Amino acid sequence: MNVKHLREVGTIGADWAPVGAATLLRPQPHALQLSGRRSVAILLSTYNGERFLSAQLRSYLSQTHDDWTLHWRDDGSTDASVELVGRFAAEIGGGRCVFPDDAGRRHATSSFLTPLRGARGSNAAYFAFSDQDDVWLPEKLERGVAELDKVSGAEPALYCAGRILVDAELGRQYVPGGLHRPVGFPAALTQNIAPGCTMMLNRAAADLVLFSEPPDTSWHDWWCYLIVAAAGGHVLVDRTPTVLYRQHNGNRVGEYHTLWQRGIAALRRGPRPFMRMLRQHAAALTARPELLADDARYQLSVITHGLENGFWARASALRLPGFTRQTWQENLVFWLWFMFG
Repeated sequence: MNVKHLREVGTIGADWAPVGAATLLRPQPHALQLSGRRSVAILLSTYNGERFLSAQLRSYLSQTHDDWTLHWRDDGSTDASVELVGRFAAEIGGGRCVFPDDAGRRHATSSFLTPLRGARGSNAAYFAFSDQDDVWLPEKLERGVAELDKVSGAEPALYCAGRILVDAELGRQYVPGGLHRPVGFPAALTQNIAPGCTMMLNRAAADLVLFSEPPDTSWHDWWCYLIVAAAGGHVLVDRTPTVLYRQHNGNRVGEYHTLWQRGIAALRRGPRPFMRMLRQHAAALTARPELLADDARYQLSVITHGLENGFWARASALRLPGFTRQTWQENLVFWLWFMFG
């Protein structure tokens, strides 16, 4: 593992109980004052999200770290999403919502990286991705800022945190467990452990992401984790939940509660989607060797050689330290797919 620094902080809030949005969120838009602390650019992409969008917007106003600006784009909504964000921008005033001159449908990754590119020209120190249907807990930004402040600004750093899975009405469903194995590279090629809904980047990490060229089919959060890890950056994992991660029938990407459910879903998908993504990620990293740490370049060459050759070359790649998923059950599937997919 070539990540410069991995730190797990906090604990899962096992005694958390579901509460109504009115109790959880206490927006006071007209009294909101900037604190003068490290500025955060919130990066929101919307698409037909009017059902839950208002609750997410109000949760920004509940943040204990109130020095933030919303950078937003819409991906071609046909509902009232644009109007909702417009009213929110008028309500909070002060130029705190930035609307890029960009329209039309994009893949999710491009739709999130477009506001990141625009926010890079602002005075933001940190960048926080936001889904449209979640609810942020009040200390979300504050926890991320506190951890990222511990890293030299010259070094890429990615922060991610825990999340509480809730249903459409914010009723608690499940709290995902912690990590079982170290994260970093080359583990980042096998799975994403950094959910975008909790992710924050420092400016050096944002630069890495924007200077790279992710595959069109990649997810923005997976690519951010992958490129920061491959560059030898800092991956900061906070086990404390900071987001109510809403599960509903319109989720673009949901989450299964158990290993059994995840295993069944993986078997139904089969090896092709996973192996296609692994090859595309490996190719995209190989195309930008100047962004990678020395040991990552070596590990990537061994993995690429394995993908391009036969049984023994792949077996050799699987012996690389850290080229694993988080559990032995997941690894069993990964090894079979990598060897024969």
